[in-house]
Amino acid sequence: MTLKLSTDDIVCPQGFLASAVAAGVKKADGKLDLGLLCSTRPSIAAARFTTNVVKAAPLLLSQEHLERSGGEIRAVIVNSGNANACTGDAGMRVAREMAQLGSRILGISAHQLLVASTGVIGVQLPFERLEKQAGALKDGLKPEAIGDVAKAIMTTDTVRKVCSAEVLIGGKPVWISGMTKGAGMIQPNMATTLAFVLTDAMITHSLLEEALTWACNKSYNCITVDGDTSTNDTLAVIANGASSCSLIDEKGSNYELFAGALTKVCQSLAQQIVRDGEGATKFIEIHVQGAESEAHATQIARSIANSPLFKTAMAGEDANWGRILCAAGYSGVSFDPNRTDIQIGSLPVCENGIGLRFDESQAKQILKQHDIRISLDLKSGTASSTVWTCDLTTEYIHINADYRT
Repeated sequence: MTLKLSTDDIVCPQGFLASAVAAGVKKADGKLDLGLLCSTRPSIAAARFTTNVVKAAPLLLSQEHLERSGGEIRAVIVNSGNANACTGDAGMRVAREMAQLGSRILGISAHQLLVASTGVIGVQLPFERLEKQAGALKDGLKPEAIGDVAKAIMTTDTVRKVCSAEVLIGGKPVWISGMTKGAGMIQPNMATTLAFVLTDAMITHSLLEEALTWACNKSYNCITVDGDTSTNDTLAVIANGASSCSLIDEKGSNYELFAGALTKVCQSLAQQIVRDGEGATKFIEIHVQGAESEAHATQIARSIANSPLFKTAMAGEDANWGRILCAAGYSGVSFDPNRTDIQIGSLPVCENGIGLRFDESQAKQILKQHDIRISLDLKSGTASSTVWTCDLTTEYIHINADYRT
């Protein structure tokens, strides 16, 4: 696959517009906190949402709109600073008002919009502040404002998270560009992260759904910062066909090109979340191989990735491999610990469940690096999986102890 991937900036695919303004929802004055993404032509969308049974009002409305429109979605309206979650009937009214606001600005049906919010849970979203910005939001619509929307969705994020990919499909250049937010409350289980991906590819709705399922399972479902699944998690992709590429209507080479590029974009975005994890100083890749199934490998890797003892050991640059094996053992997956090997970076530390003599200074040098790879070989099958996480530091506690106040 010939693929150009960039995380330095975000390219607006053909036929899309964007706008972002400061509506005063965030505590900091003048910070962008309201964004709009839209297709100038008919488009389709697929989305994955949180598996948390506590779901925010905008998420419930977006699910309703996807079903009602048959996937014919044209836009996303999103705010940060307030999650509009656990806000009852009033919160649902505000979510519908947000959709109506986007409808008036764009001249499309309200059910053709997805609505998203992120921020503090349990506080009513002051819609009147958003409504006052309708004119500015409409006047600001332009392709180059797509990067501003990526800023507008940030909460505790320290950096904007974007990725663009260009791939040739049927000889035509196709763009797939995405943005995401999130640094804490991160274990999406997709089906507080939001992700919006725009593409000018021409693809059927059923195949867009399949491509997103594959991409999500290989990206957002493989990350964790703290094991918490948000009430607002949303990953949505909108395709409008403006590239005039060949219609992707079967699982051939063009579909593989598109699905592969979409997966690369989602993986980049998901990994950027982990790299910006609240208080994080390490990016950790956990690779489990020799499992009986991919699901088992993922379950074990995620158990390790969510272990506070393992994560604090990584923060302290301590090669305490026993915490790794222990977390694998309580994952709920049956395996033989007496056949399990563990490596930290390139350094073997455990063989057949027994600790090896290793150079502690060499281990320390490996763990001083920002990027660390932990490998487990269960030697009981042929399946494997990789999960990405970060370390757990005191700064994570400080950020979350003061988050609401």
